Amino acid sequence: MKPQLIIFAILIAGFIIYNFFFQAEDDKTNTVINITFASILFGYISFMAYSLLKKLKK
Repeated sequence: MKPQLIIFAILIAGFIIYNFFFQAEDDKTNTVINITFASILFGYISFMAYSLLKKLKK
């Protein structure tokens, strides 16, 4: 479970760094990038929850 948390922390750090330093100049493009990044984060959260439930089931 620890490697998954490290990957999740890296994803969150990348999201924060993008929003503070590397935002796109166009608002629409920036919104699309933020929505995509957030979708990846929520998908990874669901993957972590699924794998944790599989471990608990054993």
